[in-house]
Amino acid sequence: MQGQAQQQAYDRGITIFSPDGRLYQVEYAREAVKRGTASIGIRTAEGVILAADKRSRSPLMEPESVEKIHKADEHIGVASAGHVADARQLIDFARRESQVNRLRYGEPIGIETLTKTITDHIQQYTQIGGARPFGVALIIGGIEDGEPRIFETDPSGTPYEWKALSIGANRADIREYLEEQYDEEMSLEDGIALALEALEDASSDDGLEPTGLGVATINAETETYHEHSVEELEEILETHGLLATDEDEESDDE
Repeated sequence: MQGQAQQQAYDRGITIFSPDGRLYQVEYAREAVKRGTASIGIRTAEGVILAADKRSRSPLMEPESVEKIHKADEHIGVASAGHVADARQLIDFARRESQVNRLRYGEPIGIETLTKTITDHIQQYTQIGGARPFGVALIIGGIEDGEPRIFETDPSGTPYEWKALSIGANRADIREYLEEQYDEEMSLEDGIALALEALEDASSDDGLEPTGLGVATINAETETYHEHSVEELEEILETHGLLATDEDEESDDE
């Protein structure tokens, strides 16, 4: 009983390390990320792909209201997993920093610079009493000096750079699939297909619904962000044999 009481005391204080050097609230924030639906980031020679599972909890919910992928600047996109409200706060912060950089220096902000600015902001909430860590992880992707780059932010405030990654639910399964299929020289279209195939492979459903997906690309040549419409996603899914059929939907309803 005494040991349990001690652990609960360390749980309550974000600024208190446990005797074995752990911050329990940060670890709990990571668990919140794992409960969020999956998001994927892939870097290719032609640009960056961000994809997200944004299936709604009810058929009565408008799919457009489920926000998983955001435009931070003309050349930067962000995908999230975890608490959506926390993600929106960090994305608003990222947008402000991007605009401040343009006004102050007359040039677009670097992907690494923006990521480290965001993670510095996140880290502050791991050492301030009376606050809690952000229960969200972000994939920040974009073009820096003509080169595609992708970073991950962690609730502890640590940045990581990746060639391809996933956050949220089924992270380990999706990462294993990406490790097997990823090719650095693939095209932007092949990268979109790989991201969707990874989501479908980790899903218990047979096929994907375009209304339950979010996909955005940042082209290395034009350095512009583009979010794909439902119609574009339906065409891509059909081309690669990943589109859920009416029979699948009927069996799910039954």
